[in-house]
Amino acid sequence: MPHANADVLQGTLDLLILTALSVEPMHGWGVAQRIQQISRDVLQVNQGSLYPALHRLEQRGWIAASWGASDNNRRAKFYRLTATGRKQLHAEVATWRRFSAAIELVLAVD
Repeated sequence: MPHANADVLQGTLDLLILTALSVEPMHGWGVAQRIQQISRDVLQVNQGSLYPALHRLEQRGWIAASWGASDNNRRAKFYRLTATGRKQLHAEVATWRRFSAAIELVLAVD
């Protein structure tokens, strides 16, 4: 059963990354910071999960990367949402909302 949990977490991480990048392009550390900030410090993405997910999303064509300078003038890879990624984000949000509504229905049973 742990494999099913890993799939849900992976899919959730993809959704969070796509959402963070929907606002503006940013480097990996910025994506992690944005997710943590928006979630009011509830969600923290570690680098061991973040960078493989960014690579996977780039391979799928949902995000694109280019090199640039970070705020502290260091060379960093910046990620941006592609048109395909934006469509995928809308599909993922719809799926998540159906899924979370179903979970709420199950939890409401007394």
